[in-house]
Amino acid sequence: MIRPAPTITSIPTLTSEMLKDVVRTKTYQNVIYQNKFLYKDKVVLDVGAGTGILSLFCARAGAKHVYAVECSHMADMAKEIVEANGYSNVITVLKGKVEEIELPVAKVDIIISEWMGYFLLFENMLNTVLYARDKWLAEDGVVLPDKTSLYLTAIEDAEYKDDKIEFWNNVYGFDMSCIKKQALMEPLVDTVDQNQIVTNCELLKIMDISKMAPGDASFTAPFKLVAERDDYIHALVAYFDVTFSKCHKLTGFSTGPRSKATHWKQTVLYLEDVLTICEGETLFGSMTVDQNKKNPRDVDIMLKYTLNGRRCSVSRIQYYKMR
Repeated sequence: MIRPAPTITSIPTLTSEMLKDVVRTKTYQNVIYQNKFLYKDKVVLDVGAGTGILSLFCARAGAKHVYAVECSHMADMAKEIVEANGYSNVITVLKGKVEEIELPVAKVDIIISEWMGYFLLFENMLNTVLYARDKWLAEDGVVLPDKTSLYLTAIEDAEYKDDKIEFWNNVYGFDMSCIKKQALMEPLVDTVDQNQIVTNCELLKIMDISKMAPGDASFTAPFKLVAERDDYIHALVAYFDVTFSKCHKLTGFSTGPRSKATHWKQTVLYLEDVLTICEGETLFGSMTVDQNKKNPRDVDIMLKYTLNGRRCSVSRIQYYKMR
């Protein structure tokens, strides 16, 4: 597994990282440029516009007008970028929260947003997109992207788990396992080597952004992970796919370990147990995902899993917090 050195990330650096995420940015660009029939002479709302890159794509594709909403100081930069590229007559940058601003129009034809967070739902803007959809989207309007899918698989990762988690069992002869418990509760966002994958990949949840209600992002989903070889399981790994189904040709991208890397990487949930699993055996379980009650942008996860194999028998419940 790739372990980048920790860094303090500034807003320009973070913005650059997202724009340089070719999978993310080129997919949106292709969705817009290759489907100009969707955008020509249409009114577009860009939710969480950032630098305004999606708004610029839409303007160049022939949109009648684009309202780019951004609540951070990046809105000031977006205005400058729009002016520098000669689109001030087409793009209006509005600084503020979607829930608090007023649009100069009653309805929009398209809502576009890059709302997805790590683990799809951590620090995401989904509820904001749904709010905008319910308030401003025309009856025959389109939300882009319109579908996301969350997946789960299992990996072998002894080296990292020993180094970062099991380490706390004996620190120079002292028991510091209370820190180990804390470390286990914090999912790791990182890039997983596809050769570490031990089982199949199981679909946990599909979200239809054009139809779902805000509460649908909280769910419990069962899973069955079948071992594809004899190996050990140290962690479960979650990732998501994004789909633009309203295009002339179905378009999207995956953040999975077998796909080209994105800035979302994957989300790794380490298990208390090391599972010894044989080819063909099944790890049964369920995952419950919920918004944190104090901070809705945080995510609480409950994982239940059971393995009754030839060399290992275990049943456990674990809790994780993405903060």
